[in-house]
Amino acid sequence: MATYEDIKKANDEARVTLIEKGGKVNVYVEVNERIKAFRKVFPEGFILTDMVSNMDGVCVFRTEVGYYLVDNTKVVLGTGTAYENEGSSFINKTSYIENCETSSVGRALGMAGFGIDDDIAPAEEIKGTIAISEADKAKNQQKALNDLRAMYEKNGGKTWNKYLAEIAPEGMTNEIYGKEMARLKKEITDKAEKGEKK
Repeated sequence: MATYEDIKKANDEARVTLIEKGGKVNVYVEVNERIKAFRKVFPEGFILTDMVSNMDGVCVFRTEVGYYLVDNTKVVLGTGTAYENEGSSFINKTSYIENCETSSVGRALGMAGFGIDDDIAPAEEIKGTIAISEADKAKNQQKALNDLRAMYEKNGGKTWNKYLAEIAPEGMTNEIYGKEMARLKKEITDKAEKGEKK
């Protein structure tokens, strides 16, 4: 049986997407990363999607995620429901059904505890809601890295590229970002309390 620690470890290893929303940079885990985390913990688990309706350009999906016991008893860990309007966003002009199913899967996995540090909604849904472009996504990720860099440099760090390569050689993850921001903030606070120059 999976434990909270198993799910936490899988979440910590997931790659994240940084999205600015309401003036704050939020950390989101995209659906593909949520699926990978789920499969690490439940390699034989199920992700069952059902198109509830698709009428007049409005699609609704419901998803269940979970696993089966040895006696084939179905254990549902989370459910998710999503709806999309055809043409309501750039992606929905051509792929509203696929987008709806993906959002539903992301929500079900979120309800099961996968990829939910800042929000249940998957990054794909949030991006659609605020119509974020690839350029905006890159800008948001750069802003978060700049925030981390500023915190690092404020703490006396000198070689940013070497530091980044050391802390995230395979790419930035939620765990790395959170730990580093917390560590750097603590060091700055400790220095301030000791009266050291920031």
